[in-house]
Formats: sequence, structure tokens, C-alpha cells
Amino acid sequence: MQKRNLEVCLTPALLHLHDFTNSIVVVIDIFRATSSICYGIENGAESIIPVATIEACESYRHSDYLLAAERNGEVVDGFDFGNSPFSYTEDKVSGKTIVLTTTNGTHAINMARGAHKIVIGSFLNLAALCDWLKAQPNDVLLLCSGWKDKVNLEDTLFAGGVVHYLREENYSLDDAGIASEDLYIMAKDDLNSYLKKTSHSERLKKLGIEEDIKFCLNLNITKGIPVLDGERLIKMMI
Repeated sequence: MQKRNLEVCLTPALLHLHDFTNSIVVVIDIFRATSSICYGIENGAESIIPVATIEACESYRHSDYLLAAERNGEVVDGFDFGNSPFSYTEDKVSGKTIVLTTTNGTHAINMARGAHKIVIGSFLNLAALCDWLKAQPNDVLLLCSGWKDKVNLEDTLFAGGVVHYLREENYSLDDAGIASEDLYIMAKDDLNSYLKKTSHSERLKKLGIEEDIKFCLNLNITKGIPVLDGERLIKMMI
């Protein structure tokens, strides 16, 4: 197999510097959007429709869909839930379609449109995602959602985990990928302790949702890979 590029984009604000037309883009928003998406798809959600704005989510009000909206870590008033993984359990989402808008994750998904394929990554599906990526002939771009276009530690750390997992494969790395992997190697033995220092972790703690943080750092508890199919995220059929 020809050598492939494995790049990391540390924030959507830098995405314009990457040519990802022929790449698989992995969207990452560890606290909490992509973790919740992976968990919801694993728990039988029929699909998740990511939208950029609260108004776009509101436009589905008179459908049979569940409406999920989060801004600045909190559920937007008037919506069914936000992006806590505990809202995406089987009893709540099985067989349902969810319309989702979040501060960072759905923004990144929409910015990545035009890629060869868009998939969703989290610590929950790290091994399944990486095993699938290994078998693909395309370049890979790991897109960290960050926080309002700024770099964040948790997404960068996960990107480093993917790089570390794929290190022995036939990839050319960029400097952001090398730095991300170094960070992951430093933190991997105790992700929760390391990520307690992150600014987003502090924001979530102030909201009293530390359990969300712990849950999003569970390794390999899901096997599904959410993939964007038109306007919807669905479980990839492998």
C-alpha cells in the first residue's frame, strides 16, 4: 500500500490550511459531543443529524425526532437534552433520530464537509476506529474541535492516541501529529488525572457534571463507527 499522510488539525480555525478532499476526516470532540455520538449510535440510535445552529435544530420541532442542543456546556432551554453521554442510553435513543447542535463538535463536522469521508472518533471507539483506518487507502486528517476555535488538550490528546495506535503503519506524520503523540504518551497511563487540568474540564466541573468527564475517557466500550451519510450520522456497516 502506498504511504499515506496522517495529519492533525488542532482546531477548525486551521482547517483551511489542509487539503482534505481525498482524506478521511475524523472529527474529535471528546468533552462531549463525539463521545455522546459514539455512545448513542452504539445504543441503537437510528441516526444523528448534526446541525450548526440552535435555529436549525429548532426547525425540526414538529418532527418525531429528539432535539438536542448544547451551548457552553449546558442544555439550551426548551430542548430534550444536550450532549451528555448519559442522555444517549439505549432506553432513550434506540430506534430514534436525534437532531444535535453543540458549541464545537457539530461546527467541526459541518466544516469538514467535502472530505472523502467523515467519521466520528472518541476514546469509547478508539480501537475500532483505528483498526478500520488501518485498512483504508486514504490519507487521514484528525480534526480536533477545540473550544470556540482554540486548541484544547482533550481533543489533541485523543488525536495523539490515534497516531500512537497507527504508528507502525505506513503513514507520514506532520509535526502536529508528532506533538499530539508525545502528549498522549505522557498522559496515557492516567488520562483522567492528566485531563483534570484542562480548561473545559474546569468548565464542566463548575456545572457539576464531572461524571461526564470520567465517562468520556472510557476506552473501547463501543465498537461502532459513526459515519456521515448525507446529512445524517449513521453506524458504518463494515
